[in-house]
Amino acid sequence: MKSKAIGTLLLAAMASSAFATEITVISFGGVSKDVQSEAFYKPFEKATGNKLIAGEYNGEMGRIKVMVDSNSVNWDVVQVEAPELIRGCDEGMFEHLDRAILNKTSDYVPGTVSECGAGLLVWSMALAYNSDKLSVAPTGWADFWDTKKFPGKRSLRKGAKYTLEIALMADGVDYVDVYKVLGTKEGVDRAFAKLDLIKGSIQWWEAGAQPMQFLSSGDVVMSTAFNGRVFSAQQSGAPVQIVWKGSIYAIDSWAIPKGSKNKAVAEQFIEFSLRPENQKTHTEKLGYGSTNLRTASMLDPALATRLNTAPDNLSQAMPMNSEFWVNHGEELEQRFNAWVAKSN
Repeated sequence: MKSKAIGTLLLAAMASSAFATEITVISFGGVSKDVQSEAFYKPFEKATGNKLIAGEYNGEMGRIKVMVDSNSVNWDVVQVEAPELIRGCDEGMFEHLDRAILNKTSDYVPGTVSECGAGLLVWSMALAYNSDKLSVAPTGWADFWDTKKFPGKRSLRKGAKYTLEIALMADGVDYVDVYKVLGTKEGVDRAFAKLDLIKGSIQWWEAGAQPMQFLSSGDVVMSTAFNGRVFSAQQSGAPVQIVWKGSIYAIDSWAIPKGSKNKAVAEQFIEFSLRPENQKTHTEKLGYGSTNLRTASMLDPALATRLNTAPDNLSQAMPMNSEFWVNHGEELEQRFNAWVAKSN
């Protein structure tokens, strides 16, 4: 009787393993990959019995295209930024997502669920400053341009994206009208004319870690920065503060490369990672907002108010128009690079 029971258990275990699937999930690596492992990967394996192989890349869409074109797709889920998601979806590089797996779209930050992707985090580009260096706190982009009231260098990301939107907001354009204005020749000219006013006071940054380094060293008094970097600096005790007014937010998404042999399990993983209890861990560790609005109630209130997705903060922010940058990015980046290269 006992041996029969053991045999039954062994058969059940073999049957279970026979149905288990191995999927490969690719993200941007580094600390975020470690946090994703804790928040998503290991819990998913434990909950489903499936095996997950974690990999990383630097956002090279060419790698995905080669796989898809050659019918040799061995990635099942990949983290992509918004413009790449749009472009990849248009070019047939990603599977269409079954939106039904995510239940009510009203549970998510607007823009989370799209034809080919589901957002896993919300990041923001915001104004950051060192409160030990400034006796008066800046309140928005107009203050960023006020070199008399706030003397000293300021830092901007070396690129057209974010920089041109910020210049127009500093010039008085309401954030809801920014892309309408930037979509005209006059609007682009206006943004560059505004940048001309502080060009001699700008110290450009190119890597995400640089704004916090520039602020802590006193090289600059204000800088644009990714909100997760500010969060991390604050966690380590740095006197860095953030201004949410006029911040620009965007969503990184999970997508499934076209031709994945494990689409059903890949969708199961995506749904699992967007559950509020799993998003909670991810948010607490990285400081980037959750795309699931139900996560907020699970967080320490003191932490929740510091996130870019806190209602008061999000209400002052503008969503990045990824379609605009897909359509106009190349020409605007070329003009920006020429402008930077030109002496004052």
